Amino acid sequence: VESVRKDEKGKDIRVPVVLNRNGAIVVCDDRGREIGEPMDIPAGAILRDRYEPPHDITMKGAIDLVTEADLAAEAAIVALLAAATPEVAVMTEETAATHTLERSGRFWVVDPLDGTTNFAHGFPFFAVSIGLLDHGRPQAAAVYLPILDELFCAVRGAGAWLNGRPIRVTDTAELIASLIATGFPYEVERTMPAVLRQLAAMLPRVRDIRRAGAAAVDLAYVACGRLDGFYEMCLQPWDTAAGWLLVEEAGGRVSDFSGAPYSVFHAEILASNGKIHDGLQTLLHE
Repeated sequence: VESVRKDEKGKDIRVPVVLNRNGAIVVCDDRGREIGEPMDIPAGAILRDRYEPPHDITMKGAIDLVTEADLAAEAAIVALLAAATPEVAVMTEETAATHTLERSGRFWVVDPLDGTTNFAHGFPFFAVSIGLLDHGRPQAAAVYLPILDELFCAVRGAGAWLNGRPIRVTDTAELIASLIATGFPYEVERTMPAVLRQLAAMLPRVRDIRRAGAAAVDLAYVACGRLDGFYEMCLQPWDTAAGWLLVEEAGGRVSDFSGAPYSVFHAEILASNGKIHDGLQTLLHE
């Protein structure tokens, strides 16, 4: 993404601003060299510092909650992005006014705490998720797991990394040898028939199924080869914008349940190593 900065004569110039392999925001010159010090994303430290209970919990629905840590992490991320790329809008989970941004434009998509229920219960699988969308396609991504200190990053056309090391999806080619992840929607009663139907079709045909409770984590784990596939419905843009790019840049495939091209504005996602994608798609429609 480009940002407008002042040169030494006070004139406006456009300079690249990117996420580097360490997940920091950096300003580059026209040759891609970093200018100045990287700006670390502070949300991970905020979540670690506030991990121990008690938490200030507000209910957004019967089982959908938000904590003081969500709000503090979101504020820190928004402030950092506003300083680095002031002309690029930011869509965040906890600020409803940002949910109506023009979808064809360029904007950051932020989930300050994906897996809030896990966080509130002391279950250490949750993440900060930041993705840059341009005309509906992710261009840069960072997913950070604060308790495990694992930082997943990706840049379109340049690859994906875990703590600075390149990552790739698995080579698993058979469903029965596959470890698959899924998630359950908040609208339990309305979606339960579909959820149970999918599980009934999937569970006997794969090695096992995991349910960690954070889509960004599941997608990152597909990208680095800890999972072979992931599917879920009723998700939001901030749940998948970053993880989508991680999977694709690690050599995997992402679509909706029918195999059509994915969009963060679709309610369902199917991500895999690519080799079992068609098989998973078939099971989801049984």
